[in-house]
Amino acid sequence: MLPTLVMFAGLGLVPKPPSPSPGAVTFTTSDGVTIYADSFAAAMPKSPVILLFHQADSSKNEYAPIAPRLVDLGYNVLAIDQRAGGDLYPPANETVQHLGHSADFTDVLPDMDAALAWAERTYPGAPVIAWGSSYSASLVFAFAAKHPHELAAVISFSPGEYFSDKRFVAKAARHVRIPAFIDSASTPQEEAAARDIFNALRSRQKVDFVPKNGIHGSSTLRDDRDPDGAAENWQAVTDFLAGLKDAVPVRS
Repeated sequence: MLPTLVMFAGLGLVPKPPSPSPGAVTFTTSDGVTIYADSFAAAMPKSPVILLFHQADSSKNEYAPIAPRLVDLGYNVLAIDQRAGGDLYPPANETVQHLGHSADFTDVLPDMDAALAWAERTYPGAPVIAWGSSYSASLVFAFAAKHPHELAAVISFSPGEYFSDKRFVAKAARHVRIPAFIDSASTPQEEAAARDIFNALRSRQKVDFVPKNGIHGSSTLRDDRDPDGAAENWQAVTDFLAGLKDAVPVRS
């Protein structure tokens, strides 16, 4: 899988297609939970895949204006409704609705595993990038530590130690060697939390982006939520994605 990272070199060099419409998909986790998701297909099926995980009280709809832009950049995209979420971005989280309650943050890890399995079935051989927002921005490091050879990179918007073990994320980050991008809101608290996790990473290629204007989570990329900072944050994450073509994967 990892040698196919060379495909990143061609991203952005094809004419921009119309914005894609999502396709509804479902799949089941190892512990029997049905996950509801939206899939967005790139023009080239063997393009890399980005798995989008949302923030607390949210849903896959956090990424409604973000996923199509990633497809325009040349990526296949899957945005899921995790079992910990809500109605921050209507309509409400379908997985939570069918489950009957919102679960604890760490209970979401099987949902992320199932999303990866879906990507590997649907786009065999394609590089996979895990992208998280807030609590899921923290979980992507535990996810990457668990799958050191199956993920090509991690992208993390507003990670922090949101769990009972206040070193959970930093400890996981010490096992992550793949390229990593961290973005935080423009507050001293978020910047410090991001820096602590960044310093723990063992990645050779890593970015700790401190925006001039930024808000919490992946919402910072939404013009309707962060009109003063969305463009700046988009530029940073786009530059990181473009730079993946030069990455030298390191096996643990």
